[in-house]
This record gives sequence, C-alpha cells and structure tokens, in this order.
Amino acid sequence: MKLQLKAYDLKLKHTFTISRVSIDVQPSLIVVLTGDGFTGYGAATANPYYNITVPIMIANLNKIKLLIESSGTETPEEFWIKMHPYLKEDLFSLCALDMAYTDLYARKRKQKLYEYWNYSIKDNPLTNYTIGIASVEKMVKKMKELPWPIYKIKLGTKEDIEIITELRKHTKAVFRVDANCGWGIEETINNAVILKELGVEFIEQPLKADNWIGHKEVFKHTVLPIIADESCITEEDITKCHNHFHGVNIKLMKCGGLTPARRMLEEAKKLGLKTMVGCMTESTVGISAIAHLLPQLDYVDMDGALLLEEDIATGVTLNYGKVSYADHDGTGVVLL
Repeated sequence: MKLQLKAYDLKLKHTFTISRVSIDVQPSLIVVLTGDGFTGYGAATANPYYNITVPIMIANLNKIKLLIESSGTETPEEFWIKMHPYLKEDLFSLCALDMAYTDLYARKRKQKLYEYWNYSIKDNPLTNYTIGIASVEKMVKKMKELPWPIYKIKLGTKEDIEIITELRKHTKAVFRVDANCGWGIEETINNAVILKELGVEFIEQPLKADNWIGHKEVFKHTVLPIIADESCITEEDITKCHNHFHGVNIKLMKCGGLTPARRMLEEAKKLGLKTMVGCMTESTVGISAIAHLLPQLDYVDMDGALLLEEDIATGVTLNYGKVSYADHDGTGVVLL
C-alpha cells in the first residue's frame, strides 16, 4: 500500500464567522492510499481550536509511513486499532487515514461504502446549509443566494434573537441554531422559548464545553432539544452527554474517523440520544464520507463543500438538502 499526502488551501466564497473566529481560507490535508490497483481518499482540515495544522498532520503521518505502507490486509476496524496508539494525540490525522483506508477497503470489494456497511439509504435525512455570523443584510443575502429547506444559523452575539427574528421574515425554512459555546445558562433557557416560536428545531452547544452543571440545568428546563458538539469529541463523551443533552453532533476529525464515529452512533442510539454528524468547512472528500453515514442519523450538517469558492474533488452532490451518491465505489470521491 502506498501513502501520498496532498496539502491544499481551500478558498471560501464568503468570510465564515462563528462566535470565536473568522476565516477566508481553510488549509486542508488529503490522504491518498493506493493498493491493488485501487485508490482511497481521506481528508482533515487545520483547526486552531484544537491546535492542528497541516504541517503537524503531515509530520505525524510521515513518522509512521512505513507502518502504514506495510498494512493493507486488515479490516478498517483492525487498521484503526493498529494506528490509534501512534496518532491518539492527533485524531485529525487519524481521521484522514481511517477515511482513506475505509474508502480503499470498500473499493477493493467493488461496493459503495453504505453497501459495505449494509445500510439502507431510503430514509436519509436532509442536510442543513450554514449561515455564518455577519450583518443581518449579509445573512439574508446568503440565504437568498441558496434557497434551502433547513438553515443552520451561527450565533453567539448580543443580538441573537433580533437576528433570528429578522431572518424569519425572509424564509419559511426550518432553522437550527449553533451558539458555539457563546451563551450562559439562563440566556439559553430564555432564548429557547423565543426561538421555538420562531421555528427553530434545536440549539447546538450553547454553553462552554466543560460546563456540565450548566448543561444539566439547561437540559432540565429548555423547551428545545440541545445538541452537544464541543462537549462530544471522542467515544467516552457519549455516556457523559447522556442526561445532559438531547443529542450529539459527532465530527469525524475530532473523534478520529469513520470507524469510531460508527461506534459512537451505535452507543448514542442505545442511550436514546438523537444522532447527528457535522462537517468542517471542507472539500467533497470529507463530505462524501459523511454521506455514507446518513442512514444512522437523525440530523446532518454536511454543507462544507458548498461554502468553497472552488472544490478539489467530485463525489456526492447536494440538491436542496438531498444527497445523491456518485457512481464510483467506496465514498465515490475522485480528486480533480
């Protein structure tokens, strides 16, 4: 098996702002694994919140290049277990590697990934489209630029209720709200009452990640479902989120790839938690991998590639929230 690492700077259509950062360019790494005449692709992005850069990921993967290239017969689960000890401090790299290997494994079997997992795609949820923090005028303009059935609105400002009130005047779409740790306990409980009236479906991560007393308080008193994001990183966090959140948003890069994400989804379902997978601002490489998990999800946020000025791959396509799979096996990705 041969390993290749490709670095990209993905330019965004618009400046993307959440409660703690704004970006115009997203540095990204694509992992390419080739073996037996087949190629698999995986992706991860730089992330300052988790102190991850593309050079760090390249260095960490090159350290174990010989181990990676001497592999190839293991199942994706076995391969992940083999690689985890070397990349447990860099789960973003592990994600890209796991994604590429899982893609390659399915392609060798001439199956789409959802077929390899034996998932039925007949009831796939629709994805939302994310509107980053900006002036209300710019946010309205972005919605009009891309009419969509569900919008996820990034909040965490002093004018959050005013923003949603104004946006509601311009669309009948379902709203989801993501405060990215920007609110307090009472603020969340009070905002939920108003936001419910404004057609908001749920609130994502209103409080700081480690405020477990606050999460419990909000969980007991909110009129809207609360979905964990920054509080749900790795597998052990699923049980912690039980009785503190109504659901979990799993990010492949944060947890270390498709393999642990599937275990987390299974555990969340056992505990009665709503299941969601979210994306970063990323290319179709990562988005296509997420798409094969759709049969396991209640909600999905896989719009990352739609935010790019120019994509670096083809794969799944999105039309008014609905995913269409590529003709190719595995995740269906082809690098441009």
